[in-house]
Amino acid sequence: MTITLRPGSTVLFTGDSITDCQRLASEEGLGFGYPLRVAGEWGFRHPDRPVTWLNTANGGDKVMDLEARWQADVLDARPDLVSILVGVNDMGWHTIDPKGYVIPVEEFEAGYDRLLAPLAEAGTKLILIEPFLLPIHGVVEAGAALIGEDERKEWRADLDPKIQVVRELARKYGAHLLAADGMFAELAATTKPEHWAADGVHPTPAGHAALAAAWLRLVA
Repeated sequence: MTITLRPGSTVLFTGDSITDCQRLASEEGLGFGYPLRVAGEWGFRHPDRPVTWLNTANGGDKVMDLEARWQADVLDARPDLVSILVGVNDMGWHTIDPKGYVIPVEEFEAGYDRLLAPLAEAGTKLILIEPFLLPIHGVVEAGAALIGEDERKEWRADLDPKIQVVRELARKYGAHLLAADGMFAELAATTKPEHWAADGVHPTPAGHAALAAAWLRLVA
């Protein structure tokens, strides 16, 4: 079943840089990525069903960062639908903090569960987007570092169980799952993966368009 958005609904996107996408520099506060594409396409298709669109994502955020600002950035807005994309910063390149602490999958799961519990209790509709990693070949730049394929294999090994956590939490809370990792794997099988995300993580315009199209298929 798809989610029904009624006139006057409030939809809130949150997560990390993939969702943030320079939202504070954008006129509507939605950034320049898939949330803006979703809002634009929705307005085009349904001019008779106006929706309030919000984006509270922050670049670099992990689950623990979302949790620290969850009340002010999400719960206080009392949204009808919350869409969450988080997890890529909890793996690989961000699994170790300055003190050398590795984020275990159990901690990721517990923190994500704490995000969802109050929303489920309030009857908020949920879309959980899988974190994803595309199989980019060769060396790519990630921040100030050059990352090779061996490092990305380690990232994938760390990310896979966290993707499974998102799937399990979607089942637990009756959320709609946007299977982004599988979607991008299928897309990358027919084109170069760089077409969808140049560094394997941050979507290109085509990648954001793919996310927006998949998101809109979940909503009526």
